[in-house]
Amino acid sequence: MLIRNILNEKGTKVFDIEPEDTVYDAIKKMADKDIGALLVMEGEKLKGIITERDYRNKVILKGRRSKTTAVREIMTSDLYTVQPTDTVDTCMALMTDRKFRHLPVVENGKVVGVISIGDLVKAVITKQKVEIHNLRDYISGGSYPG
Repeated sequence: MLIRNILNEKGTKVFDIEPEDTVYDAIKKMADKDIGALLVMEGEKLKGIITERDYRNKVILKGRRSKTTAVREIMTSDLYTVQPTDTVDTCMALMTDRKFRHLPVVENGKVVGVISIGDLVKAVITKQKVEIHNLRDYISGGSYPG
């Protein structure tokens, strides 16, 4: 399965914040949207990502104040991105190896979505359910779609 398929199902809505906004604004937006990360954007340009983990490690544990710390000070700017044509397996391996839970999806230099590890797990489970159904159908005498 391709990342494009996941985006077609979940949508391409991207929640973002600007580098000069405060960490407090970012955390509030994440809480309001019930999400774990925001892309950091300057206009159409992807500058980084801020996650709950960034907040924990770079604000709380460092004794900083979220209302006076700018997002640019704690965001992760060394980003990995994927394309809509990448596979779920490729993205899952990347996220597992690098220990992160969100990946921006970029096509022709433009952000077209974000996927989470949860999106990938859901896709794998759906694929397995289809395969199990097909195998059961085949075993019980139905035709196997191949």
